[in-house]
Amino acid sequence: ALVAMRAADGGWVVAESLPEVRESAARVQGRRSTLGAVPPLELPEGEWVATLRTSWVEPGYLETDASWCEPGGEPADPLANGGAFGGKLDSPLPGVARRLADAHDRAVLAIWTREDTVRCGPKRPPVAAGMASDGTGTMRVAAASEEFEAMRQAIQLAAPGLEARPVELPGPPTSPGLRAAGWAEAFCLCVAAGVDSPLGGVDGDAVALELPSGARARVRVVPGDPERDGAAATPGTIEVDVQAGDVLSEPVLRSYVVGAVHMAAGWVTSEGLAVDADGEVQDLTIRSFGILPVSGLPHVSVSADGSGEPVAVSDAVFVAAAAAIWRHHGFAGSWPLGTPVI
Repeated sequence: ALVAMRAADGGWVVAESLPEVRESAARVQGRRSTLGAVPPLELPEGEWVATLRTSWVEPGYLETDASWCEPGGEPADPLANGGAFGGKLDSPLPGVARRLADAHDRAVLAIWTREDTVRCGPKRPPVAAGMASDGTGTMRVAAASEEFEAMRQAIQLAAPGLEARPVELPGPPTSPGLRAAGWAEAFCLCVAAGVDSPLGGVDGDAVALELPSGARARVRVVPGDPERDGAAATPGTIEVDVQAGDVLSEPVLRSYVVGAVHMAAGWVTSEGLAVDADGEVQDLTIRSFGILPVSGLPHVSVSADGSGEPVAVSDAVFVAAAAAIWRHHGFAGSWPLGTPVI
């Protein structure tokens, strides 16, 4: 099969092998900028008890988009090498592979480099939102109007009193298909405002959330004790209790739960993309996305219970963990917070 890769001008180069196509594409890998990840949207006007502003966030999936196709055939689904937290749902690579296979009358493997995913792939949309003590409020979302309806409906499920409005502004593409986009922010805002969401809210010293599927997650942040009077310091812990029906594989469930906590912790405290005034992403390497290193994640304690049909619980954990970590930090109004998780 031929291998296809994007060139610096956005066109596609085709060659017999990956080394050859890299040489032909003549790409120079981008680097990290000195710009910060600044929330691009201003808060809506109003008297709010809780506010939240976020920036663009790169999904940061490990396996970049790829699709293989024979002439006249059906291209391979990019989801076959990883779901990308919703980042590959509308990938253009199948269409590219089909077009190039037909043009060259040979099978073609079309691939994106890491920089391609950053420049061309969808991002978690920035929001700027405020909520009053009665649960009413406004959320401005950086998204195109034509793709906003699904996100608006999800936001309404989490916060019925929150009016969501799309705002088009220069920047990388966004997608409502990324993990819990919009409704996660809406739920967190409810927790910050002291308003019960239909999905849950504060539960004692934790945050609890239940999805319509029946998946439930309760997340508690337990701060560590610093060293004092000769006693050893104890690290902080994030305790997660989930109900996901009959557990098919405890190690797999645990890995998904820990992964969801890791994503939430990074989203709230460290992740964001630097975007210049023209809307061009300036952070083009994995290390520049602000993804939380393993050393920065506190110990995650996982307990699982439940019976009945198994249900996916990752999104519930992700959203409850984000709200619990934000609560631990006193609901500062802009993400990323730039602080340790605990």
